Amino acid sequence: MLTVSDDEFWEGVSPVEFGDLPALQDAVTVVGYPIGGDTISVTSGVVSRIEILSYVHGSTELLGLQIDAAINSGNSGGPAFNDKGNCVGIAFQSLKHEDAENIGYVIPTPVIMHFIQDYEKNGAYTGFPILGVEWQKMENPDLRLAMGMKSDQKGVRIRRIEPTAPESHLLKPSDVILSFDGVKVANDGTGFSYLVSQKYTGDTALVKVLRDSKILEFDIKLATHKRLIPAHTSAKPPSYYIIAGFVFTAVTVPYLRSEYGKDYEFDAPVKLLDKHLHAMAESTDEQLVVISQVLVADINIGYEDIVNTQVLAFNGKPVKNLKSLANMVDNCNDEYLRFDLEYQQLILNFATQIVVLHAKAAKAATLDILTTHCISSAMSDDLKT
Repeated sequence: MLTVSDDEFWEGVSPVEFGDLPALQDAVTVVGYPIGGDTISVTSGVVSRIEILSYVHGSTELLGLQIDAAINSGNSGGPAFNDKGNCVGIAFQSLKHEDAENIGYVIPTPVIMHFIQDYEKNGAYTGFPILGVEWQKMENPDLRLAMGMKSDQKGVRIRRIEPTAPESHLLKPSDVILSFDGVKVANDGTGFSYLVSQKYTGDTALVKVLRDSKILEFDIKLATHKRLIPAHTSAKPPSYYIIAGFVFTAVTVPYLRSEYGKDYEFDAPVKLLDKHLHAMAESTDEQLVVISQVLVADINIGYEDIVNTQVLAFNGKPVKNLKSLANMVDNCNDEYLRFDLEYQQLILNFATQIVVLHAKAAKAATLDILTTHCISSAMSDDLKT
């Protein structure tokens, strides 16, 4: 949310008016400054699809418009107008594929207004809430019968529930969600995600479920998604901790992107990607801690090839987050520092590798390593508090 502090900026400026959600085949015009020139660019097309889309920048799924007007690099953030001159969305991504042409995506006004009203309501952007469950379609009639559903009942089956979600103590796996805030849920889940995304963080929703052939109702408070690997870092510098040249950090999507580029979902280690896509945080402060790299020195000889490998435990105690690891290492009085790491082989899922360092030597070597690499501190400021 941006503004200009000088009031003179606003003199003579006419604000853009938002329009309603367009229909299929409605004409749209996209305005922006894409690559290929320096002046304003105008492209036109029609709305070809309206559905829940994957938002690349937000790592989430929300309502979106697909249009056939050209959207290129530089168009992002530019408005899409209808034939009445009202803004019906904001251009934000396109599909680049050898078998596809002119497929662009627009954030529609309901999503934009949700953002603005969220900001006005809370004084900050809190995000789109989720129900905190993974669900399975119930299109198969035998599956519905086995779950005790009647012929006139529809819904989706809960596969698993996020441990950090407020409803984790209410809902159970294999519950069938029949309705959300009075709106029935289809067997294929069509529109279910949209219903949830219309709510605001902290709102309550009436969820009706089928459990053991009994219908139960729960008032559930909705919260934002607590990801084990966060999609954003709120513009804060990355957290880190260094001991004996080992650089520890918490994995985030910006970190993966910085390490492996925009194609990180293909190039990052498989085990990190598996946790990114499927793992759930067991607590609100849980982080996935890795050895990012090893600053080569005599103390860490033989370990220099370790990179982006998860730290599972320190001296036999599980590593919950980066701060707990730093505290355990700094306060360790044992003769040796032992780090249990995940082994980067798919076949040996049960295997680990270990790093063992002499505690006094490791702590003594850290200062020299920091000086050699011109690093001012062994840990980020957020770990010092």
